[in-house]
Order: sequence, then structure tokens, then C-alpha cells
Amino acid sequence: MKIAYLIFAYKNPKLIKKIIERLSCENATFFIHLDSKSDINLFADIRGENVVFTDERLTVYWAEFTGVRAILTLIRQALAADERYDYFVLLSGSEYPLRSGEYIHSFLETHRGTEYINMVKMPNVVAGKPMSRITLIRYPVINPVRRFLFRCLAKVGLAHRDYRKYLRGLEPYGGNTWWALTREACQYISDYDRNNRFFAEYCEHVYSPEEYYIHTILGNSPFLSRQRRSLLYEDWTRGGSHPAMLNQNHLDFFASQQEVRVTDVHGPGELLFARKCSDDNLEIVRKIDAMIDRKDKKHATIASLPSQSVAPGA
Repeated sequence: MKIAYLIFAYKNPKLIKKIIERLSCENATFFIHLDSKSDINLFADIRGENVVFTDERLTVYWAEFTGVRAILTLIRQALAADERYDYFVLLSGSEYPLRSGEYIHSFLETHRGTEYINMVKMPNVVAGKPMSRITLIRYPVINPVRRFLFRCLAKVGLAHRDYRKYLRGLEPYGGNTWWALTREACQYISDYDRNNRFFAEYCEHVYSPEEYYIHTILGNSPFLSRQRRSLLYEDWTRGGSHPAMLNQNHLDFFASQQEVRVTDVHGPGELLFARKCSDDNLEIVRKIDAMIDRKDKKHATIASLPSQSVAPGA
């Protein structure tokens, strides 16, 4: 089985290099989209036979549809590659794996066919997905006049659309941006985007469409039955528009379990990655590396023990 890691980046070249070093194995390739606003020379040390920068670099603005376009660019370049990748794992370049590349490869092989993406049918207030996230009209930053006008209209409740008039029967779904999806699901997303431009046109005027676009496509497809919670840890307990940076408290939580597992609104499951890191806190990455090595050593020791028959009730 082969994995395509899709890295949607604009900063953290040192961290991304470490991510690639930790996840590299025989059957993994890293596709990187670097925001055109970023200096590519800062990423010159990121190279190798298993590293591919996308042919096209888009200008990406936070919480706008340009992010979806960059993600689709990554998906399509990986789909078109000579190698046939079985899983596509979307990363931001600000997270770090919680297990080795070999462990993650084995996990996906064992659970082949599962779509790992947090998604809920909207509205879902518990998951932070009220219907206003897709009904409130929001213009992109490159259109400042209309952006300002509709912000003013929103304050008096005059900037909403009835999504049912535009989505042609689609039921809206929302969730977190980051996922691990099968090749078949990614091909379906790419084809749907090309053949149904009405949906992209609608999502060009919503807030943070990367949290709805792919989710709604999959939520209205046969792939919905294969969906499970994502493999990524994020700490949103402090509120705000970004997750908390990883610290020692997070590391203690990860180290307290051989397999990092959680249960929340998105269901139960094991977590294999964690946000949020940066080039400014690489010390926490060093500690995570040491934790991964300890867990791998323990896993190897357990696996080498001879199986024993245990009497019922023992």
C-alpha cells in the first residue's frame, strides 16, 4: 500500500522537513503546495526522491475558497502521478505525527477502505457548525468593496442566502479540514468538482469553505458509510479561530496511552497526528520523537512475546 502525504503549507520549513523525515518510508511520497506568497527559497532544504512540489502555486487567503483550490491541486497531482497511491493524507505543515511512518502505514493497511474525516450533518452546534457558516455571504479579500458592503449588511441580518435554492438537493456537512481519504474518495471529489461547478461557485462566498466543501461532497455520496473520525488531534478548548499550540500538558496526555484514543462528538478512534507545532517550538517535536521511539520499542517487545493460552476468567 502506498501513501501520498499532501502538505498544504505556507511556513514552517524546518518543521516540514522533520515531518517528512519522521514519516518517510518505502511507500510514502510527499506532495507540497506552497502558497505563492511564501518565499520558496526558505524551503530549499526540503528535497528528495519522495518529495514533489506542485507544478502550480496558488495565492491562498485564510478561510477563503483559494484554500480549497490548493487542496484540489494537491489531490489532482497525486492522482496523476505514475505511482498509484492508496491513501491521501492531508496535512497543514503545522502538525506532527504521534507514531512512526511504519506504524501509520500499517494502521492504514489494516483499516483499508475507511475514510478518516471529521464531518457532521449541519446544523450541529456541538461540533461548531451552525447553518450560518454556509448561509452568510462573505466576499473574498480580493474584492474589498463588496467584502465591506456585505459585512455591513451582515450586521443587520441582510447578508444570508437560503442554501436550498442553490445546492440542488445537497445536504450540507461540515467538519475539520484535515483528513486521510482513500484514492477512490479523492477521485470522486475531483470528478465532482469538475462536473458540478455550481457548488464551487456557492462555496466561494462562505466562511472557511475547506471545512464544508469536501465534507458535503462526501456526505452526499456512497462514501458516507465508510466515514470515521479523523486521525488528527487538535485542542480547541481555549476558543478562538486557531487551535492551541502543543505543550507539555498535551505531551503528557499523548504519553499516557500506548495508543492515543479519544471519544467526542465525532465518535471514538485512535489519533496519529497532532496540531499545532511551528518552527518556534521544535523542542516539543524532539520530545514527541522520543515518545514515538519508546512506544515503538514497547510495541516491538510485546509483538515478540510468545502467545500464551489464558484460562477463561484468569
